[in-house]
Formats: sequence, structure tokens, C-alpha cells
Amino acid sequence: MELSPIPVVTVQTSPFEDQRPGTSGLRRKTAVFEGKRNYLQNYIQSLLSSIDLRDRQGCTMVVGSDGRYFSRAATEVIVQMAAANGIGRLVIGHNSLLSTPAVSCIIRKIKAIGGIILTASHNSGGPGGNFGIKFNVANGGPSSDTVMERISQVSRTLEEYAICPDLRIDLSRLGRQEFDLENKFKPFRVEIVDSVEVYLQLLRSIFDFSAIKSLLTGPDQLKIHIDAMNGVMGPYVRRILCDELGAPANSAVNCVPLEDFGGRPPEPNLTYATSLVEAMKGGDFGFGAAFDADGDRYMILGENGFFVNPSDSVAIMAANLSTIPYFKQHGVRGFARSMATSCALDRVAKAMKLALYETPAGWRYFGNLMDSGRCSLCGEESFGTGSDHIREKDGLWSVLMWLSIMAARKQSVEQLVREHWAKFGRNYFCRFDYEGLDPRAAFYLMRDLETVISDKAFTSQKFAVGERIYSVERAENFEYIDPVDGTVARNQVSVGNSGSAGCHEKIRERMLLLTLLFHKKLD
Repeated sequence: MELSPIPVVTVQTSPFEDQRPGTSGLRRKTAVFEGKRNYLQNYIQSLLSSIDLRDRQGCTMVVGSDGRYFSRAATEVIVQMAAANGIGRLVIGHNSLLSTPAVSCIIRKIKAIGGIILTASHNSGGPGGNFGIKFNVANGGPSSDTVMERISQVSRTLEEYAICPDLRIDLSRLGRQEFDLENKFKPFRVEIVDSVEVYLQLLRSIFDFSAIKSLLTGPDQLKIHIDAMNGVMGPYVRRILCDELGAPANSAVNCVPLEDFGGRPPEPNLTYATSLVEAMKGGDFGFGAAFDADGDRYMILGENGFFVNPSDSVAIMAANLSTIPYFKQHGVRGFARSMATSCALDRVAKAMKLALYETPAGWRYFGNLMDSGRCSLCGEESFGTGSDHIREKDGLWSVLMWLSIMAARKQSVEQLVREHWAKFGRNYFCRFDYEGLDPRAAFYLMRDLETVISDKAFTSQKFAVGERIYSVERAENFEYIDPVDGTVARNQVSVGNSGSAGCHEKIRERMLLLTLLFHKKLD
């Protein structure tokens, strides 16, 4: 029996005033997306309508999630609305799972117009947790300010959305599914793809897998302990580190993606990745790593729990790029770091006679530099590092960078770090995360702090800590002029998320944009 075409339905709605995306998309409590009528549908329509109709008709988009609660339901709505809005083809990860680096990789490989990633990164999951929607553009990287403003403008005036409510897909079945729609000349196509395969192919082209495999399986086998923190990275860790590179199966823990990430925030740091820290302190493993929910951030630990801070990590990678086949083939153009990251990378750039770019918080600024051929490696203090192989930070790529360097240099994590300090000097930085702040109190704190650092007398002021004396070298409210397109970024707080979930993000960004550099007076 021939099936009737699926109808396209127009639904009346009312706009929301709080749907301007921030640097990591739109993040809210899950209950807002799930429980507030049309909140999800409005934002998806705003996102799709922000794409020029001529570009949208018949185009390809990628969709993936970190597996958190509400991801499957949201994916089904996205499919129904993409079909109704003229998207020709969706490429979706198996069971809706795709890491953020994998989404970036697939967008670039298949030349998609962009991709929708359902993630709230390191924030907690479950019905009482957080949910987020991020839109990556055609270069595979996060949306620019211009794109985010277009989405926001549509969201503030939206009166209707288009959807195919009768369209049903099976996210568990690999392969192609096609649907005939009313008033559409071509069928709408959905492809459910293996979550790992395309990304794995890219990694094979970057690294010497045989060298890493020898490190993990040879006579002097490096014992590793990898914590996927019950996020999206479980299948990637199992397939790549264990099946492909030979690490024993028990090297990887918490590899089953869970909607609530096992009841803990999937944040790879010393506070939340405590099981990894304790395992490494025992001395049985020479290398440890953890990933956040969507796989773009990571933490590295050495034997006995030796911690590698993210600023040192990117600097050590930069100093050892000659050990990586990808950089031998493509060369190294320059480095970049967020302004909150320490100056360790600057020292390596100076030694290698390469350009160093200091950017605001937000990976999209790195993408501009990479697209223009100015930057090959970049990193930020929030445990994100990446290169121009994609346009996102990449946790597993970072782990393979470390394993490749260890294989080539035949040194432990601690030996590599201490040798780097001895050669380039050691940079220190502190990061403080403030959560649950009263917005009014935070506003006055920031206002008063800016007043203090704006006083010319503050520069060169001296502070004693024990017997050591430090002087302020520079204090500023950071401003960035993009060398590619000339756009100016200042006071990112003005584009942050709003509401209770966004308050933390806004205050955190604002704190990061105030730089205090202290210079130690040598004895």
C-alpha cells in the first residue's frame, strides 16, 4: 500500500525574550526546554530561519548529542522541524550520539551547511540538570556573533513554526531513511551514521597509530586509565584506545553514556574527576585522562596523580609538534590562546619564531585565525586544546597528542613537564569558578574591581605574599580586534546567557576578561 505524503504543519506560537545564544549556544535548565510550551520548537525555528532560505533549501545538516537526558526527544523534534523547513538531508549519530569534535569533523568532510549539537558541556544532566543547543557553522566551528545575533533577532519576533509531527525516525537503525513530504519535490533524507568511524579516519591521518600502539602494548607497556565520565566519549575511547590502539579493556572506565552522567557533573578537573585522581595516586598507571560530556575538554594526569594544568598542556604540545606526522606534513603557522590562559604558550611561540594570538573566551575566535591560515594550534585554560584539523577543541585528539609525544620522547608525563619548565620557565595562573552568585552582588563586585584596576596607580603596585614581593605588570579589561575581519570584542558579558543558569556563565566570562598580570620581584 502506497503511503501518503507526510503533512507540513504550521503552529502558532509566541516569542521568548531569553533565547539569545551565548558563546556555547543556548543553555538552560532541562525543565525549561522540556516543560515550557514551545520553548524548544521556538529556538529550533529561530536557528533554522536564521539561515538564508536559498542556502537552506535542500542543504545538509549534522545533528548529534552528548547523550544527556532529553537529547533523543529533542533530536526527534529537530528532525521533524528540519524536514518542514526545507532541509534536504540530516546526518545524525547512532542513537543521536556524536561528540562535538566528531560533529565538526563530519560537517567539514561532507561540506554540510552546519550542525546542531545537543550539549551543556560539563554541566550536570538528568531531569534536574542542564540542557543546551549549540549551532556550528559550515567551517565546523561555533557560530559567530553575527549568526548568534540573527538567531536572537528571529527569536524575539517569532509567531509560528513549521513541523512535520507525523514524521518518525529510528535513531537506533544505521543507514538511510527517506520520507515523502507534502508540497516537496524531493524526499527528505535522514542518515544514521556510526558515531566514531569518520572521526577515527581523521585521527588515523594525523597520528602514527603504530607508535602509539607500541607504547600501549609493547614490552615497556604504558598502563593508562581513561575516564569517559559516562558522557559521549565512552564509545570513542573503547573503539579507538582499546580496539584500535590495543589498550586493555579495563583501561577505560565509565564508558556507558548515561542521561545523568552517573549523578556527577561530567567535568574533567580535580574536583569532579575524583575517581580518576584516586586511581592515579596509587602509582599503578603512568597516564590518566578524563573527558567532559561532549568530548571537547580533557584533563591529563601522570603517575602518582601528577597534574598537568591546561596552560602547560598546550605549551608542551606546541614544543613537540615535530613528533606528530600531521604537523610534519602541513607545517606550523602560529599559535593562539585565550586571554585567561597563562603565557606558557607565548614562550614556545617566541622560541619557535611563530606568531602568538591572544583572544577572548570562545573557540570561534580561533576558527577565524585557522581559516585564514594564521594558526595551527590553540588552547584555553578551561581544559580545551585543538588544532586546525577541525574547528573545535578536541579532547581525544589531545590525549593522542600526549601519547604520541611520550612514545617519541620516551619520557613520562612528569618528566616531560619538568623538562619543559626547565627549558622555557614555569608560568602560573589561577582560575576561580563562582556558582550561585546573587546577580546584583556580582554586578557591584565587577564594577568595583574595574574601578580599582583602571586607576593608573594600580599598575606597579606591590603585594607581599610571605617573603616574596610581587608587582602588577598589567591590568586591563581585555579587548580584542580580530586580525582577520577587524571585528572588536569587548565586555562579553553583554552577549552571555540570561536567567539563573546563565548567571554563572556571564559572571565567569566577565571575570575571565579582566586580566591581572603580576611580576615577581626576584630576590
